[in-house]
Amino acid sequence: MNPEEIKYHKEHTWVKVSGNKATVGITDYAQESLGDIVYIEAPELDAATEAGNELTQIESTKATSSVISPVSGTVVEVNEDLDDSPEIINEDPYGKGWIAVLEIENDSELGDLMDASDYDKYLEEEVKLK
Repeated sequence: MNPEEIKYHKEHTWVKVSGNKATVGITDYAQESLGDIVYIEAPELDAATEAGNELTQIESTKATSSVISPVSGTVVEVNEDLDDSPEIINEDPYGKGWIAVLEIENDSELGDLMDASDYDKYLEEEVKLK
């Protein structure tokens, strides 16, 4: 998956849309900031989530962090490979390290997300502030 083809949320999650389905994961920046990921709580199937709310939690050797949903929808699939191998997120955050697939509730929310160049600018600003 090419990161230019996806949309980004300011909480360092990404979404790739196909029809009314959205594959969600965390960005390379997020996995790098977290360090070695040791556990991820799989979101519940059929659970509803709202854009900007917690989708699940992820644990690393440094901290436990919330994974924020970039869009509203219903969880229709989870990446079961992460149960046994959460480090896949570190190795391939935009590919095999996806977290869940949501059935999108409101596709107009996609307009609130950043494209790759806007996200890069956002990261530059965020890093400057720290």
